[in-house]
Amino acid sequence: MGSDELKNALRKHRKPSLAGVDLSPASTFDALLEQRIGHLERMVDELKARVNGLVFLVAGAVIIQIVLGLFR
Repeated sequence: MGSDELKNALRKHRKPSLAGVDLSPASTFDALLEQRIGHLERMVDELKARVNGLVFLVAGAVIIQIVLGLFR
Protein backbone atom coordinates (compact mmCIF):
# COMPACT_ATOMS: atom_id res chain seq x y z
CA MET A 1 0.00 0.00 0.00
CA GLY A 2 1.54 3.31 -1.10
CA SER A 3 1.50 6.54 0.83
CA ASP A 4 -1.13 8.03 -1.51
CA GLU A 5 -3.42 5.07 -0.97
CA LEU A 6 -2.95 5.35 2.79
CA LYS A 7 -3.77 9.08 2.72
CA ASN A 8 -6.91 8.43 0.68
CA ALA A 9 -8.01 5.67 3.07
CA LEU A 10 -7.52 7.99 6.07
CA ARG A 11 -9.46 10.79 4.38
CA LYS A 12 -12.43 8.48 3.89
CA HIS A 13 -12.60 7.66 7.59
CA ARG A 14 -12.24 11.24 8.88
CA LYS A 15 -15.23 13.21 10.05
CA PRO A 16 -16.20 15.97 7.65
CA SER A 17 -14.91 19.35 8.78
CA LEU A 18 -17.35 22.10 9.66
CA ALA A 19 -17.69 24.94 7.17
CA GLY A 20 -17.18 27.62 9.81
CA VAL A 21 -18.61 29.25 12.87
CA ASP A 22 -21.69 31.42 12.60
CA LEU A 23 -21.04 34.52 14.72
CA SER A 24 -24.20 36.39 13.84
CA PRO A 25 -26.44 37.30 16.77
CA ALA A 26 -29.14 34.73 17.45
CA SER A 27 -31.65 37.16 18.97
CA THR A 28 -32.43 40.83 19.36
CA PHE A 29 -30.93 40.77 22.85
CA ASP A 30 -27.68 39.39 21.47
CA ALA A 31 -27.56 42.11 18.81
CA LEU A 32 -28.16 44.85 21.38
CA LEU A 33 -25.61 43.32 23.73
CA GLU A 34 -23.03 43.19 20.94
CA GLN A 35 -23.71 46.85 20.11
CA ARG A 36 -23.39 47.94 23.76
CA ILE A 37 -20.18 45.97 24.22
CA GLY A 38 -18.73 47.58 21.09
CA HIS A 39 -19.63 51.02 22.44
CA LEU A 40 -18.06 50.14 25.79
CA GLU A 41 -14.87 48.99 24.07
CA ARG A 42 -14.62 52.32 22.22
CA MET A 43 -15.13 54.21 25.48
CA VAL A 44 -12.42 52.17 27.23
CA ASP A 45 -10.03 52.82 24.35
CA GLU A 46 -10.71 56.56 24.61
CA LEU A 47 -10.17 56.45 28.37
CA LYS A 48 -6.88 54.59 27.91
CA ALA A 49 -5.72 57.25 25.44
CA ARG A 50 -6.56 60.02 27.89
CA VAL A 51 -4.80 58.29 30.79
CA ASN A 52 -1.73 57.72 28.61
CA GLY A 53 -1.76 61.42 27.70
CA LEU A 54 -1.93 62.41 31.36
CA VAL A 55 0.91 60.06 32.27
CA PHE A 56 3.13 61.56 29.58
CA LEU A 57 2.15 65.08 30.64
CA VAL A 58 3.08 64.39 34.27
CA ALA A 59 6.32 62.63 33.26
CA GLY A 60 7.21 65.58 31.03
CA ALA A 61 6.53 68.05 33.83
CA VAL A 62 8.72 66.06 36.21
CA ILE A 63 11.55 65.94 33.68
CA ILE A 64 11.27 69.69 33.07
CA GLN A 65 11.38 70.39 36.82
CA ILE A 66 14.49 68.22 37.17
CA VAL A 67 16.21 69.96 34.24
CA LEU A 68 15.28 73.42 35.57
CA GLY A 69 16.56 72.43 39.02
CA LEU A 70 19.93 71.48 37.55
CA PHE A 71 20.39 74.89 35.84
CA ARG A 72 19.44 77.11 38.81
